[in-house]
Amino acid sequence: MPVDRDKALTADPAVREIHWTTRDVLLYHLSLGAGADPATGPELHLTYENGLTVLPTFAVVAGSGISAGEAEPPGFHLPGIDIDLRAVLHAGQGLRVHRPLPASGTATLTSRVAEVWDKGKAALIVLETAATGPADEPLWTSTTRVWARGEGGFSQDPGPEEERVTPPNRPADAVVTSTTTPQQALWYRLNGDLNPLHADPEFARSAGLDRPILHGLASYGMVCKALVDGVLDGDPARLTGLAVRFSGPLVPGESLTTSVWREGPSADGTERLVLHASCPERDGVPVLTHATATVTA
Repeated sequence: MPVDRDKALTADPAVREIHWTTRDVLLYHLSLGAGADPATGPELHLTYENGLTVLPTFAVVAGSGISAGEAEPPGFHLPGIDIDLRAVLHAGQGLRVHRPLPASGTATLTSRVAEVWDKGKAALIVLETAATGPADEPLWTSTTRVWARGEGGFSQDPGPEEERVTPPNRPADAVVTSTTTPQQALWYRLNGDLNPLHADPEFARSAGLDRPILHGLASYGMVCKALVDGVLDGDPARLTGLAVRFSGPLVPGESLTTSVWREGPSADGTERLVLHASCPERDGVPVLTHATATVTA
C-alpha cells in the first residue's frame, strides 16, 4: 500500500496504558549483557531486585516485555502506512528522560507519526511517543526513525537536511568495549520485538542478510550501559538523553566499542557527549553514528 502522508500526519494519536515490573527490568538488563563479565561480577544493581536501578533506555521497551503477556504478531501498521517488515530498517532512535525510571510502574503512552519524508527510493518515517505517569508527570519522550525501502515516490518533499554529528579530531576521552553472546538477540526478543529478522536465518536471508542480526535497540541499550559504566560512575540517573543513527548491523557474538568525547559542561549544568560505536571484529565498521548523549554533572 502506498504511503499516505496526509492521513499519517493527521491521524489521532494512539493512547495506551502500560505497566512493567522488576522482572521486565531485570530481563532487559540481562539481555544487554549485565552480569555476564566475570571481571565486573554480577552487577547486582542491574541484575538483582533489591536495590535495583534502571537504565534509562529501558523506556524504549517498557510495557512490551514479559509482563505484557503474549505479543501480537510483528508488523508495521499505522494510519496511512502499511509496510512489509522486510522493507523496514530502524534508522535512528532518540530518547529524553525527564526523571529517573522506577523499577516497576505504570504510564500512559501517547504516540503519533511526527513526520514522513519522501527520500526517493524510500520513505523516512518519524514516530514520537510521550510517556506520562499516574499523576500526569512527564516520564520520557522517545523518537524513532524508520527507513522504509521501496516506499518513496509519494511526494516531492525530501525533508530538511539532517544534522550530522562528527566526533572531534582528537583521541576519545573514554573507550568502552562491550561483548555480546551468540544467543543475545534471542534474549533481547523477549523484551517485545519478535521480528523474525533477529532469529530466523531464512527470514534474514529473504531480507538480504547473511544471518540474523542483533536488534538496533539492543546496541542502543549497550551504548547506554557503556556510558553508565565507563563515564557516569555507575549512576544511570545522570544520563538524561541519548540519540543515535543506526549505521550498520551487529551480529550476535561480536563486540561493540563505544568511543566518547566530552564537550564540557553547559550553563544549565548538563554536558553533551559525542559518541561513536563500532565493531572491532570487522575492522571498526560503524554500528552507531551521529550519536550524542546528554548527562548531568
